[in-house]
Amino acid sequence: MKKLFVLLLTAAVLQACSQSNTTAEGQETAEAATDANVYGVSFEEQNVLSAGQLQEAVSGNDSIQATVAAEIVESCQSKGCWMDVKLEDGSTMKVTFRDYGFFLPVQDLSGKTAVFTGMARHEVISVEDQRHFAEDAGKSAEEIAAITQPREELRFVADGVKLK
Repeated sequence: MKKLFVLLLTAAVLQACSQSNTTAEGQETAEAATDANVYGVSFEEQNVLSAGQLQEAVSGNDSIQATVAAEIVESCQSKGCWMDVKLEDGSTMKVTFRDYGFFLPVQDLSGKTAVFTGMARHEVISVEDQRHFAEDAGKSAEEIAAITQPREELRFVADGVKLK
């Protein structure tokens, strides 16, 4: 009788553990589904600036912390390590990811909207770096060779990105 009781108790415990594990897995799956388009640090979409508002906010400052929504024009087709987003004046801003801590999917993201949070600042981009990014984007040898001058531009280092 004692053996039967121990056997039934063990079966009940195993059943309970199995059910609680299934529930936890279901919760993890639901959480993963809501974060499926989040890369890097998860963040709240509060006080989101447009690309034009960012340009205004950073003028006259060395750098600013911001959360921005903008349309992706181009992204790295090699590793997913950067994206260019459209600015209001028709130019683009390069968005890289803090310490290469995360990457975006290597696919054509142009036309999608991204919301990203991090630090914006003006930087002088060397010829070497411009050529490297042009290679990542799949530009032709002629387009890469045409890059001969450093260029100042607005840059953004993102801690987190949400693709819409």
